[in-house]
Amino acid sequence: MNTTSDVKQEHGTSNIELWFAILAGATYAAGMVSEYILRVPLVGLPLAFFLATYFFGGFFTFKEAIASTLRGKFEVDFLMLVAAIGAGAIGKWGEGAVLLFLFSLGHALEAYAMGRASRSIESLAQLAPRTALVRRDGAEAVEVPVEDLRVGDVVVVRPNSRISADGFVISGMSAVDQSAVTGESIPVEKEPVADPQRDMRNADAIPAANKVFAGTVNGSGALEIQVSATAADSTLSRVVELVTSTDQTASPTQLFIDRFQRWYVPAVILGVIATLLVSWLVLSNGFKDAFYLAMTVLVAASPCALAIATPAAVLAGIARAARAGVLVKGGAPLETLGRVKAIAFDKTGTLTWGTPSVTALKPVPGPAGEALVPVLVAVESLSDHPLATAIVRDLTSRIPVDQTLKAADLHAVTGRGLTATVDGKPVQVGNLRMFSEQGLDLPTGLQESYCQTQNSGQTTMIVRYDGNFLGLVGVMDQARRESIQVMKALRESGVDQMVMISGDNQPVVDAVGREVGVDVALGGLLPEDKVTQISTLREQHQPIAMVGDGVNDAPAMAKADVAIAMGAAGSAVALETCDIALMSDDLGRVPFGVRLSRATSRIIAQNLAASMLVVVFLIIMTFSGLNIGLVVLIHEGSTLLVVANALRLLNFQPGKEHYGIDHEESPLQLQSGSQAKAETL
Repeated sequence: MNTTSDVKQEHGTSNIELWFAILAGATYAAGMVSEYILRVPLVGLPLAFFLATYFFGGFFTFKEAIASTLRGKFEVDFLMLVAAIGAGAIGKWGEGAVLLFLFSLGHALEAYAMGRASRSIESLAQLAPRTALVRRDGAEAVEVPVEDLRVGDVVVVRPNSRISADGFVISGMSAVDQSAVTGESIPVEKEPVADPQRDMRNADAIPAANKVFAGTVNGSGALEIQVSATAADSTLSRVVELVTSTDQTASPTQLFIDRFQRWYVPAVILGVIATLLVSWLVLSNGFKDAFYLAMTVLVAASPCALAIATPAAVLAGIARAARAGVLVKGGAPLETLGRVKAIAFDKTGTLTWGTPSVTALKPVPGPAGEALVPVLVAVESLSDHPLATAIVRDLTSRIPVDQTLKAADLHAVTGRGLTATVDGKPVQVGNLRMFSEQGLDLPTGLQESYCQTQNSGQTTMIVRYDGNFLGLVGVMDQARRESIQVMKALRESGVDQMVMISGDNQPVVDAVGREVGVDVALGGLLPEDKVTQISTLREQHQPIAMVGDGVNDAPAMAKADVAIAMGAAGSAVALETCDIALMSDDLGRVPFGVRLSRATSRIIAQNLAASMLVVVFLIIMTFSGLNIGLVVLIHEGSTLLVVANALRLLNFQPGKEHYGIDHEESPLQLQSGSQAKAETL
């Protein structure tokens, strides 16, 4: 991980290189003025200025050339140094000086421009405060360095200040701006957890409404948070470490360019030797002129722009993605994502909310139907089953205070439902099997509603109280409304096949699949079955991506060409196992990532084409008499142009498929009541 001191050191080196380039320019200008304008009689004075230019302009070039040569590579710096030494050897000190001056200036400006992308990533490291207000053992809060924070500490967060550690809220309510970590543009409302001791044991499962991250900005309310991770293990630290360690990871195009340069640079050297020999021995030019031409060809053919074309675009793309809460772990997944032809989605928690909620409520006509909700809530409040929790959460607000009932004698009937008593009268809540085994037939309207609700993929429960059927309730893990728009956006982006895989039963999966618009919906899959399906999909549509939570889906995601984890903020496992992490629980960032990947590939293609065209043009013009100074000027200009083109990605604006997607709140975030509409049979 790049520490703050590392960043400052790199920035300082870049500044020194720029100052050396400026001094090289000044000494070169002084040499030219003294030789051609003032016509100083002392021959050694212009030469002294040019030699100074060699020192200032060649200092960093020489360092890079030595380093690359020791690694067994002959790169651009080596070629430029050879050309400058060659120019001096034939007495063209001014030509060699201008070469090194322009090359060093171009290199310094290139480093400065590239620094924009690097600083966009490295600035994340500056977000976390240096100190925290900690309350231990009930004592007054004291200020301590964040490095001294321990898991379990209670940190006091003042209004409008940065949060110093990962943790969860135990006191206070506020809206927190966590855009720096998750990319969410709207502050997220935070509230205390119900049981801090329980949540501390399973910090990864804490809901977003209770969880906070180091480096985010608190709103107008004061908060007390319990620390769940040390400063070194915070989400922000992990993000910075992962991004800074992977932003130079070679993309497929970069690997190709590296292989290309292995034979291109030696070929250039052979071409330069051939030019020298042909010009001198065949065309009978003087050795000095032939050598000068050879050195000019050497400069013209140097692949400066070609070498920087891909890394510049990849770095800028990764930096832009990080600002949007999309952590891309290197150039390979960034490029590959734009080429995927199929994407597999896990259902639960990805295309759906991962939390059941009441989606249908159908009481029978008359007084019996009016008792459906009070009786149902009374019974389910005694159960800790997830479906019971959903029913109580969504329906309690529908019951007037004077109609609240109490249930007792709860018993679970395996595979069928529940029995209990309310006011001493028997209650049965269960599936059709529970009642058919008792020889009970449902009323016609209730039978039709049951079939309709079941066929739509909902878990359906019939309620019978004191010998009378009251109606039914349907519970389902609802699809995110944005899922439909995401599927459409992905198709518009060129993804041909959308597949949903799930361990849920097939009718439920089919219902969700129809609603969100996937091409194939596969249910009833065990973890090993998901791996098999991903392998099959790869054979048909390589490359493919898979979107999941990065934890339960890790084996299947590992089989995909690009593994995308949703809601990875706060989950160390998800951050480590995926190729791309969506820091927030926002599915809309998938098409954003695809679009950014394609934009990056376009920029890379433009840069490579421009680089090669400039090289061809300069070689042709060299044989037409273009001098080495103009060659270097055009050469370095093309390099800066390539970098500037790549930096356009920092301002990449996603289309409607990202920020324009309408998002809805999770069922857990609904302020009141259920989303289900009560319909009388």
